[in-house]
Amino acid sequence: MKVKQKQTNSTDCIVCGKDNPYGIHASFYEMEDDSLIALFHYKFHHQSYSERVHGGMIAAMLDESIGRAIWIHKPGCYACTLKLNVEYHKGVPYNTPLKCIAKITHMDKICFKGEAEIQTMDGVMLAKANALYMFLTLDQIAPKGGINEQEINVMEEDNIKEIN
Repeated sequence: MKVKQKQTNSTDCIVCGKDNPYGIHASFYEMEDDSLIALFHYKFHHQSYSERVHGGMIAAMLDESIGRAIWIHKPGCYACTLKLNVEYHKGVPYNTPLKCIAKITHMDKICFKGEAEIQTMDGVMLAKANALYMFLTLDQIAPKGGINEQEINVMEEDNIKEIN
């Protein structure tokens, strides 16, 4: 499937933050079918039991991916999670290339819903989620001015044009 565009990253986010030493460092791509695909791999310090990623880190990736999928339909908007329902189907390994596929299933003026799956690169589903988000401004999310636009909109170029 063809990539329409790569999304920006942030500096410090645990999922997409390029400068966070403990982060996942995921890259997010808007696809031609209006889905979002994240490419990433968990690291040793994201584990719970040996050779398994902690469920909270899995939930974080699913949450971030659905939350970013809205940018395909409403670029530059922000939202906060109201509800996240996660299903863990198989142990998720670290140090293994993975993808998370997300899409929006409902949207109105106040909120949106979406779903996502973490898969192996050959399409085996490991975990999935559905979630509900409320649209908010950055001032509503961090009322004391704690969000810097430059820190949450870091563009890194790459040459990925298709993802299977």
